Amino acid sequence: MLQTGDFAPDFILVSDAGTQVTLSDLRGQQVVLFFYPKAGTSGCTTQACGFRDSFPQIEAANATVIGISPDTPAQLAKWKAKEKLPYTLLSDPDHAVAEAYGVWGEKKMYGKSYMGIVRSHFIIDAEGKVADAQVKVSPQESVERALKFLT
Repeated sequence: MLQTGDFAPDFILVSDAGTQVTLSDLRGQQVVLFFYPKAGTSGCTTQACGFRDSFPQIEAANATVIGISPDTPAQLAKWKAKEKLPYTLLSDPDHAVAEAYGVWGEKKMYGKSYMGIVRSHFIIDAEGKVADAQVKVSPQESVERALKFLT
């Protein structure tokens, strides 16, 4: 599990726009990196729209937002347009980045166990280190805690 002060694992993923995004390209600003299970589901929409609604405050703190899920770039683009999300969404189809951040794990629903994204967020500082980590957080708490940390 990543700890505060650890260097955030770098990655290259494809965005909702079909371009490659590298975490290290964002050095010099803070990044709210949030992981969510599936675009368009109720909890994920609550979390994503919370970050959308707080985006001006996040930008004022010299930060940006990046969302990561296993969804395809096309699914992400459709959801981004529908919800008018002002930030980049990244596709992690083999969940390698989620695993590197320790947020790919066992989940339970309706009495069945399966592997999936554990809702979480990380605040990466301007030098690329983990400044805050919130794992197994509710959609509302994720946004509230990230804002509290940044402001």
